[in-house]
Parts: sequence; structure tokens; C-alpha cells
Amino acid sequence: MEVDILELSDRSAKFVLSKVSTSFANGIRRAMVADVPTLAIEYVNLYDNTSVLYDEQLALRLSLIPLVTDVETYVPQAECDVCGGEGCPACEVSLTLSAEGPGTVYSRDLISSDPKIQPADPNIPIVELKKGQKLVLEAIAHMGYGRDSVKWQAGVACGYKNVPVITIENCDACGHCAVECPKGIIRFEDSGAKVSSEDVLKCSLCRLCEQVCDINAINISFDENAFVFTMESDGSYTAKDLALNAADVVKGKAEELLSILDQF
Repeated sequence: MEVDILELSDRSAKFVLSKVSTSFANGIRRAMVADVPTLAIEYVNLYDNTSVLYDEQLALRLSLIPLVTDVETYVPQAECDVCGGEGCPACEVSLTLSAEGPGTVYSRDLISSDPKIQPADPNIPIVELKKGQKLVLEAIAHMGYGRDSVKWQAGVACGYKNVPVITIENCDACGHCAVECPKGIIRFEDSGAKVSSEDVLKCSLCRLCEQVCDINAINISFDENAFVFTMESDGSYTAKDLALNAADVVKGKAEELLSILDQF
């Protein structure tokens, strides 16, 4: 397996994963979306709510606020050996909020019992309070998996495509392929049409250039064992940590399967 990083920021990444099968690549994608545990608000104790939103609407908004997650400290509640799933400092975090209008309540107004666990984005609006309106609550965040609820989904835009392979031979430089290409990656030299190695990855494999070529000079295919990955994190993890945790999940499942098979 080889990984070639093309772009990397705190919340997004683009890389080429090669020398792997399609099933492995899809396993990494699914792990990013569904199998990397995160913290999310699950229960809300409302002590005072005179805002325009119903209690249930507030709870829904709070549950969808991404929280920075420390996977080394917290475990999913269902897997907690300390409390057996009842709720304890090993699997849950308390966040409180007390606000009075006029003004807008933001995610940064949530006060966490653990300074490491904070909203991933401090500027998410929760509700606008008019003069005299109040909101006082306690929110309980638990660790969970994206496969159980979207509020625990750390990967919000994870996908891949096969690495395109573009072959151009005996081109007569008619220009039809360049006009048809929606990505605008086909250029012309004295010898005919060319696509630079940097632009090959931009190809969407639509094959419009291939279809419009009257002399069959262009052939579009793909590498079955190489994939261009694009991914984004909701902020629970950095993009790098999300990808590494997804790989650890796939590795752990493989080791678990081997241990089961060894029993027979």
C-alpha cells in the first residue's frame, strides 16, 4: 500500500491510495463515515427555556454541534467497562449553558466540564433570544458511532474515484476533445493533444473526449488498484487523525476476524 498526499489541512485532505483493492478503499471510506467514534450531545436537561424554539428543537440543534473528541480518554458508552453503559466520566461529558436575551446564543457559550472537549466551531448559532427570554440547560455528550446516528458521524464528505489513465496516440489536433472536456485539462502541442501528469487526477472519467474523437486517438481507462480520496472532517478530529483512526478501525476488525478464525 502506498499513500501520496496531495492536499492536507485541518479539516480536509486529498490523497492517492494505491496498491490496494477496491474493497479495502471502500472499507477506509466507510470507517471514516461510520466506524470512528465521536462525542455528541445525546441528552439535554432543560431548566429554563422561554425562547421561540421548542425543547425538542433545541435538543436537535445541540446534538448536531460537532465536539472536539479525545479518543484516548473517552470510550463509547456501550463499551464502557467502568460503568457498564450507565454513564461516567470515561464515556460522557457534561456541558452547561446559561444565557439571557437580547442576543444570539452560539456554540461557544457551552461550558464543558472537560476543557479539552469543546465545540469544533465556536460560531454555530443555536437560538436568538429576545429581551427577557432565557435559556438554561445541561447537555450530556456521549461517545458513539456514525452508523447509529448522523450526530456521531465525523466524516462528512468522504469519497474516492479510481486514478484515471489517459492514453493519446496519433492525434490530428482537431481540437474537438478540448472543447468537449468539462474539466478543461486537454492542451495542445505540436505533436497533438496532451494531458499533464498533474491534470490527469482532475479527470472525471466522463469519456466525452473519447466519444467525440473521430479517429479513436484517445483512450480513457483507470487503474483498478489506485484511488484518489477526498475527505472532510466535521471538526471532531483533524483530517489526518480521522484517516489514521479509520485505518486503525479496519486493522482492528481484520485482527478480530483472524482471532475468530484461529479458534477453528
